[in-house]
Amino acid sequence: MRLLFLGDIVGRAGRNAVIDRLPGLREQWNLDCVVINGENSAGGFGITEAICDEILSAGADAVTLGNHTWDQRETLVFIERQPRLLRPANYPPGTPGRGANLIDTRSGHRVLVVNVMGRIYMDALDDPFAAVDQALEDCPLGQVADAVIVDVHAEATSEKEAMGHYLDGRASLVVGTHTHVPTADHRVLPGGTAYMTDAGMCGDYDSVLGMQKEEPIRRFLQKTPGTRLEPAAGEGTLSGIAVETDDRTGLAIRVAAVRIGPNLEEARPRFWE
Repeated sequence: MRLLFLGDIVGRAGRNAVIDRLPGLREQWNLDCVVINGENSAGGFGITEAICDEILSAGADAVTLGNHTWDQRETLVFIERQPRLLRPANYPPGTPGRGANLIDTRSGHRVLVVNVMGRIYMDALDDPFAAVDQALEDCPLGQVADAVIVDVHAEATSEKEAMGHYLDGRASLVVGTHTHVPTADHRVLPGGTAYMTDAGMCGDYDSVLGMQKEEPIRRFLQKTPGTRLEPAAGEGTLSGIAVETDDRTGLAIRVAAVRIGPNLEEARPRFWE
């Protein structure tokens, strides 16, 4: 299978980059499954139902979230009726929505998508390792799922790396989100799991983590109340990871970084081109 994961969509610039480029990439690379983190897609804070529908219509099979899941209050309602929108699985029992789901792709495959949030320097949630264990027990790779994608929305690189090694051999891809900066450590781990500490973001990289530069800089300099952070409005860049899996095992055999757009050095999966 051919899998594509794209990092956090930040504002309109990120949405436009996905809408403009993803349909062509889906066809050009003959993608089986596309997962995108959309937790910053609504003005940098959360997601709306209209935006979620827009991302899915552009070619995403599932949309994951993170610490900004509930920034738009409507998400509390529509997440219940949108099975392709996933919030972190380690929210407490009774939280609206779902943290894992078996997605039927357009190509006829079944992909388990799991979203968890880290606990280091983040909100206090339940154990993300136990949450992933439960999802994989219910839907193991190679038995029920043709592929397994785990989005680890976390601040600490150590926590994300630990999750990658913990799931090595049990997931097709473990990829980090949240920090909006793509890392250079994409690889296939010894047990066959593709890994990347952070996929980066889909947004304007002439910014501070996707936001207009002036207010974040002012906050570092002055430490006084200011204006609301606003997403940068320049041309957005797609950033993420491409994975090819073995049809028999569902484990990764090839992996490449994806960076398409201005301000970053371009990276593409040459083995698909």
